[in-house]
Amino acid sequence: MTHVTRRSLLQAAAVSPALAVPAAQSATPSDKQGATNADAFGFQHTPVPLPFDARNLRGISEKLIQSHWENNYVGASKALNTVRGRLAQALGDPDTPPYVYTGLKREQSIRTGSVVLHELYFGNLGGDGKAPADLRTRISGSFGSYDKWESEFRKIGMGLGGGSGWVVLGFNQHLKLLENYWLADHATNPAFTKPVLVMDMYEHAFQMDYGAAAPKYIDAFFANVQWDAVARRLSASS
Repeated sequence: MTHVTRRSLLQAAAVSPALAVPAAQSATPSDKQGATNADAFGFQHTPVPLPFDARNLRGISEKLIQSHWENNYVGASKALNTVRGRLAQALGDPDTPPYVYTGLKREQSIRTGSVVLHELYFGNLGGDGKAPADLRTRISGSFGSYDKWESEFRKIGMGLGGGSGWVVLGFNQHLKLLENYWLADHATNPAFTKPVLVMDMYEHAFQMDYGAAAPKYIDAFFANVQWDAVARRLSASS
């Protein structure tokens, strides 16, 4: 696996000098104070390293994970930083047409969704795939049984297997409801919902290992779920 250093991460995330914003700030999701105080235009996101050794996953190759992390996740981080720089420039230019600015905001939404969902996805991998009894009971309380929940989650994933999107087990904090969601793209997220378990169903997440056999990838995903991370998210959400 490629050795990742903080310097390489910062270089990967940096925008070009022409797009740099004065006094730009960097932060990771764990840097809560920095994120809270960050300038909405100057904020620059630093990619988060994989939280597991990709060589130890079962049924998902190190080559695929490394490609997914570098090309899709880090790529989205770089694009998001670039879009923030372009937004700052466009806002300061009185000749920028509103439709051009709105197009940049659309890109910001898409890239933000990609960054966040990828971090959640990688963050809930690297486990043994065995949900503890208390978490199974909690999920059963919302879905009737753990198996019924898993069956629906898998079915949504298989329905996305021929295209793109995400499957999310989320807690809707407004409705006080834990349920599975279908996300068509990076910018489709139910209102006021905190993701608890995230599965990437874009082809880049499995094509290298499984071709078009999405069900086999879904099996591999479940074999590697880090349920401790899921439990922490659910506890923090509800």
